[in-house]
Amino acid sequence: MPSTSQHGPGAELEIKLALPTADPASLARQLARLPALARRKPVRKQVDNIYFDTPAQALRAQRMALRLRRVGGDDAPQWLQTFKTSDGGDSALSLRGEWEVPVPGPALVQAALQAAPPWQRLDPEGAVFAALQPCFATAFERTAWTVRRRDGSVIEVALDLGQITSGQRSVPICELELELLAGAPTALFDLARHIALHIAVLPLAASKAQRGHALRDGTLDTPLRARPQPLGGDVAWHHMVQPVLGEMFAQFTANLNALRHCDDPELVHQARVGWRRFRGAVRLFKPAVPAQALPSWQGLQPLLTALGELRDLDVACTQTLPALQNAFVAECAERMQAWQAMELAFRHAAVHQRRAVRHALQAPAVGSDLLAITLWLDELARPEAWGAQDISGKAVRRWVRQRIQRLHAQWKKALRDSTHAESQHRARILAKRLRYNIEALCPLLPARTQRWLQQASGVQAGIGASRDLLQAGVLAQRLAVDRGIVAFLRGYAAGRAGVPWASQLPGSV
Repeated sequence: MPSTSQHGPGAELEIKLALPTADPASLARQLARLPALARRKPVRKQVDNIYFDTPAQALRAQRMALRLRRVGGDDAPQWLQTFKTSDGGDSALSLRGEWEVPVPGPALVQAALQAAPPWQRLDPEGAVFAALQPCFATAFERTAWTVRRRDGSVIEVALDLGQITSGQRSVPICELELELLAGAPTALFDLARHIALHIAVLPLAASKAQRGHALRDGTLDTPLRARPQPLGGDVAWHHMVQPVLGEMFAQFTANLNALRHCDDPELVHQARVGWRRFRGAVRLFKPAVPAQALPSWQGLQPLLTALGELRDLDVACTQTLPALQNAFVAECAERMQAWQAMELAFRHAAVHQRRAVRHALQAPAVGSDLLAITLWLDELARPEAWGAQDISGKAVRRWVRQRIQRLHAQWKKALRDSTHAESQHRARILAKRLRYNIEALCPLLPARTQRWLQQASGVQAGIGASRDLLQAGVLAQRLAVDRGIVAFLRGYAAGRAGVPWASQLPGSV
C-alpha cells in the first residue's frame, strides 16, 4: 500500500472500487442521486484502449502498463498514449506514475516515452519497444463527475461499464475510480465512504491492465493464496506491520472479488484464510500499533457467516462425503440411491448458499467496513503515525519472538485441555493463529519455531477433519436426508471425537 504522503507531480492517487451489483445499468442513476454528486453534471464518453507488452511480458513483470486510448467519435477520434507504473502494493488505494501524451494515430510513438524516467531505465537501447505487440483491449463507457469540496480538494469520480477482451475471452468491467486531482488524500476516503453508505462497493486492487493480462493467461479467477512478505533483519515497525497486514487483507478482498462471478470452492477457502490471517495478525500486533482506533468490522459479520456456511457445504461435497461413500454404500443399490439423493441435496444447498454470499457482498456495510480498514492500513504505512513507537532491528525481533512464544504457550495449554469438542475447537483456533503468524514472520523468528509450525499444522488438520465429519452430520440432518445416512455420519464422527491430540504430536510442544 502506498504512503499517501508520496503524492506529487507525475503520479495519480486513486481508489478503485468494484461494484457488485445485479443491475449495472442503474448505477449511473444511483450515483447521480447521491448528495455529493447530485448537483454536478456528468460527462460521458466512450473509451477504447489497446494494451501492449512484449512476448515475454517485460512490462507486466515490472508492474508497468502501456496503452493507446481512443476517445471521441468516429468522425474525430483522438489518440492518447499512456505509460503507467505501479507502487507495487496490493491495495485499492494506489499511487501510480502516469505519463500521458497525445499521438497522431493508432500506433505507438517511441519518442513519447522519453519523458518517463522509469521507461528510460527499463529500455535504454530500445529493444523492449521494438518487441511490443497488442495483448488485450478494453472498451467501456465512462461517466465522470468532478467533485469540488469545501476543503479545496478536487476529485474525479468515474463509473466505467464495459468489458476487457483478449482473443475469444472477455470479462465485464463494472467499477468506480476516484482520482485525487487536488487536495489532501483523506478526501478520497471521505468521498469513497460516502458513496459506500449508499451503493455496494468492494475495494479492488487489480487494475484493468492486470486483469487483462490474467484474462489472456487464463488466470483471472485463480484463488489468491498467502504470499508472506520478505522481512529484513533491520526492519522498522511501519515497514513490517503494515505490509504484513496489507498482504493478508489483500488475500481476503481479492478472493471476495473473484467470488462475484466464479464458483471455484477454493476462492471461498482462501477468502476465509485471508481473513483469519488478517484478524490473527491484528490481534498479535495490537499492543504495539499506534493509538488510532482499530476500525470496526461488524458490518462484515453477515458476509463472514455466509462464507463459513458455504465453506462447510463445499468441504462436505468435495472432501468429507466422497471419502465415506464406499463405507456406507457397501455395494447396496438401495444405499447407493439414498447416498446419491443426499449428495444432490448438498449440491443444491451449496448453490443456494453461494447466491447468499453474493447477495451479502452487495450490502453497503461490507464496502464501508472494507474501506475503513483500507484507510487504517494506509495510516499505518506512514512513519509519523508511529512516533516513538517506531522501533527497528533487534527490538522488533525481540518483541515478535516474545509474542509468538506467548501464543505458543496459550496453544500448549489449550491442547492439554482439549478433551471435548468445545476445547478442541479452541485448540484448533489457536493452532491456526500460531501457524499463520509464524509463516508471516518467519524471517524474524528462531529456527525452533518451524517445529511449532509443523505441530500446529498437524493439529489443525486433525481436529479440522473431526470437525468436518461432525458438521457433515449436522448439515445432513438439516437438509432432511435419509435417516440412515445421518446416523452413519454421526456415528463416524463420534468415533473420531475426543482424540488426545497432544499425545499424538512428534516430540514435545
